[in-house]
Amino acid sequence: MDEQTRKLLEECTSGCRMAEDSIGQIREYIRDHRLLELADSYAERHAKLRQEADECLSECGYEPKEPGAVSSTFAWFTTEMKLTFNDDNTQISKLLIDGCSMGIKTLGERRNTLDRADKKALALADRIIRTEEDFIKDLRGYL
Repeated sequence: MDEQTRKLLEECTSGCRMAEDSIGQIREYIRDHRLLELADSYAERHAKLRQEADECLSECGYEPKEPGAVSSTFAWFTTEMKLTFNDDNTQISKLLIDGCSMGIKTLGERRNTLDRADKKALALADRIIRTEEDFIKDLRGYL
């Protein structure tokens, strides 16, 4: 596996793990059954995409990359603070949309700078970005 492919797959793993963790954290604040089902379905989609990236890395002897501790801690703290004061559907949707937007920016940038990665890794990154875009579209109804 070449370095660009490895780095892109690591970013895919890390981004999906952040999404899963964020949805899991917010899940306890969701009271609306439809919003909860939506969040759970996207958590499951992210888990499957992460697993695909993890398997590609493992096949070549690499360990999946975890999100950075500082980023994860800051995201957790920010989310807890915002939801402590307002945990309605609009606030929850805004936080999830912000997370999706960050994922699109981060993975999009890495996908563009690591454009010599193999086609399978590039396609996986594109699918993750589309998943984030779809999640944003589905969340708009809760704003």
